[in-house]
Amino acid sequence: MASLIEWKVPPGVQPRTGDYAYDLERVLSAVVGLHSIIPPDAFTAETLGVERAGNGVLIGDGLVLTVGYLITEAEIIWLHLSDGTVVQGHPLGFDGETGFGLVQLLGRTSLPVLEFGSSNAAVIGERVVVGGAGGRTRSLAGRIAAKQEFAGYWEYLLEEAIFTFPAHPNWGGTALISSQGDLIGIGSLQIERMREGQGGKGATENLNMTIPIDLLKPILGDLTTFGRVNKPVRPWLGVYCTEVEDRVVTVGIAPKGPAARAEIRTGDMIVAVAGENVSTLASFYRRVWAIGAIHGQAAKLASLHRQIGEAFAPGDQIVYLGNYSGHGREVRESIDELLLFRRAILARPESQCGDIVFLRGAQEEMWQKLLQ
Repeated sequence: MASLIEWKVPPGVQPRTGDYAYDLERVLSAVVGLHSIIPPDAFTAETLGVERAGNGVLIGDGLVLTVGYLITEAEIIWLHLSDGTVVQGHPLGFDGETGFGLVQLLGRTSLPVLEFGSSNAAVIGERVVVGGAGGRTRSLAGRIAAKQEFAGYWEYLLEEAIFTFPAHPNWGGTALISSQGDLIGIGSLQIERMREGQGGKGATENLNMTIPIDLLKPILGDLTTFGRVNKPVRPWLGVYCTEVEDRVVTVGIAPKGPAARAEIRTGDMIVAVAGENVSTLASFYRRVWAIGAIHGQAAKLASLHRQIGEAFAPGDQIVYLGNYSGHGREVRESIDELLLFRRAILARPESQCGDIVFLRGAQEEMWQKLLQ
């Protein structure tokens, strides 16, 4: 088992005990270090690494809350507690929509837990502590710099994320602690923005993006019971995108993902989804997620096809992600609608067979395995 790297936050930005109305040392003792080992053949091994380290927070019942990318596909997790003990953990749950990860402590501890506060009640300018494993010397005194929408290149969207300044150097899984000493978020990323009020051009500063704790409250029961949120998953394309001059441009493709199978390439521009123009990552994601799967709804599929047909132009490509038949009474009608629309598109001048791609979804994969 590897130990966590030794480091400290610069003394000038460390929180001081006398500056807070709550017991700072006790609150920070609920923050733990996290070290995970991922199999080299895991899907995320190439992008996120096979060995990951960060932080987590004790929230009660032996549960440690962290950011999901630290534990995704982990086969071994070690938790470094504030009392000096090291305990193994089990990856209990992960939610891709919010980014939260949950670990079950495989052992007992008498350390305090961090109570949930209200991230919705947090205000811009509020004094906060970004708590890292190791107490004050690995924690940071800061303020909330912004609360706004955040769209990540990996098909991720938060309606309102919390941004803090200055940035914590080891931000993953840190505890965002309110001025009342409550947990209001979990550290996720470091981002860069233009510095305000500076005469020189190009001056930048780093901020931390934090996942608001209020997003956890309605899904915590599902994560502890099922390991995931108990509802249909969002469609996933496997594209990494950015915004360039009001255009959504692909900058990477996930290997073996739906986009790769559809032969979408780096540099391709995504201009519309189901006949509706998209110019930002947020609008692109919302449109894809709103359409979802077909699931045997022939009438809705036909309506969607009419919109796509009106907007379809030479050079466009239509990619179906699967889950066509559903479990309703219109399975046959839905398949007929798919084939008729494909015939109509391919009958147009300059159309090519690759302009329409049908991928297998979870439902088709299931049927194929049953047939095998």
